[in-house]
Amino acid sequence: GGNTLNMLAIWKAQGIDVALKKAYDNGVVMGGGSAGSLCWFNGGTTDSRPKELSIVGGMSFIDKSHCPHYNSETSRRPLYFENIKTGKLSDGYACDDRSAIHFIDGEVHTSVSLNDENHSYYVYLKDGEIVEELIPSTVIT
Repeated sequence: GGNTLNMLAIWKAQGIDVALKKAYDNGVVMGGGSAGSLCWFNGGTTDSRPKELSIVGGMSFIDKSHCPHYNSETSRRPLYFENIKTGKLSDGYACDDRSAIHFIDGEVHTSVSLNDENHSYYVYLKDGEIVEELIPSTVIT
């Protein structure tokens, strides 16, 4: 977690992004929550800039967009929908605060949640309307 913009800028300035990509390409597991999940995707919304949520580009290890905090911050879900509708973001994956998606080679392998109230979703545009597809989760305790 943390400030996505600052994290990515430091990683790029120090060459950490290149080292992470090499590790990822060699099968090292990457993970994180909030900024630590958003960074792996091609883009998403962040609160890294003052005043309002804005779009940030990620490292594109997964060529989809991402929305963390999908259920806990009331402005995230409608803004994610709007950004996909207008083409500012690609289709992508959204995670409630207590859920996560496990990808292998850029494809969803499984989804997990800490309880029955938190989920992960695939969100995309179909015939001009947003579709929010629930990804079945395994509850872990």
